[in-house]
Amino acid sequence: MFRFSIIKILRAIITMWLVMTFVFVVLRATGDPVEQLLPDDAEPAVLDFYRKQWGLDQPLHIQYIRYLQALSQGDFGISFKNNLPALELIVERIPKTAILGGAATLLGLLFGIPLGIIAAVRKNTWFDRLVMSFAVFGFSMPNFFLGILLIILFSLNLRWLPSSGSDTIWHLIMPVITLGTAFGASIARYTRSSMIDVLNKPYMLTAASKGAARQRRTYLHALPNAALPLVTIIGLKMGEILGGAVVTETVFAWPGLGRLLVVSVATRDLAVVQCILMLIALTMVMANLAVDIIYGCLDPRINVRSSKSRN
Repeated sequence: MFRFSIIKILRAIITMWLVMTFVFVVLRATGDPVEQLLPDDAEPAVLDFYRKQWGLDQPLHIQYIRYLQALSQGDFGISFKNNLPALELIVERIPKTAILGGAATLLGLLFGIPLGIIAAVRKNTWFDRLVMSFAVFGFSMPNFFLGILLIILFSLNLRWLPSSGSDTIWHLIMPVITLGTAFGASIARYTRSSMIDVLNKPYMLTAASKGAARQRRTYLHALPNAALPLVTIIGLKMGEILGGAVVTETVFAWPGLGRLLVVSVATRDLAVVQCILMLIALTMVMANLAVDIIYGCLDPRINVRSSKSRN
């Protein structure tokens, strides 16, 4: 198990380095941020001054080496727009995104897992078809479109909920529903598939023939075994929550990382964009790493198969 974990951690580190390098190169290949930030009638001398001040006058490989040196010292760069440390701007927004993402994840789990279990137990009934219809709707509906529909219905027509901001708990309801719907739909679908697969196993049929109650078979025998593939899906989807928050926060003007990323991309604020994208990548990598390690703990056969494949 120790060797298995070390290999996964090394892969996570290499993935983060590749993401960091890709983001660095692509952002600088898409144009000059100085021309974007300064007025169109700015003098060439002024442009050259700011390029030199921000280190953009150096060759790309020199900029990259300096960037790595700064990262090794915990320096994520200075915001071109606000002249503040990029990490400081991001840390201010993390609580809002964490609240939104955590609430959406909780909503998806509370609805997705029970619906998937019941749909599997009642396979091919009207309830099963209803759950699957919800699942298809949930992961097919774009976040921005669902958010706009909720705003039109509950803010403009019914006037029950505020359409933007984050001042009260009422501001949280529509963004959480928007972000949590796709997550809950995916969890319901995968829970149903995993439960159906386990319910058809020979040991489940044996338990039924011995007279074990349906609830006992479902929750004590089937659910623990169905949880193994479900852990993988939940981990991956939780990592995607931060990426999905970009669209949701923009629609509802939620002051989190997603909205900061959109504004920073529009103004070519390289340091902030790099830092946010690295944070999103780190969230995805850590979610995958946690899933791999947890899966290896829950199913020791994973370690055995990995060892055999290397040999």
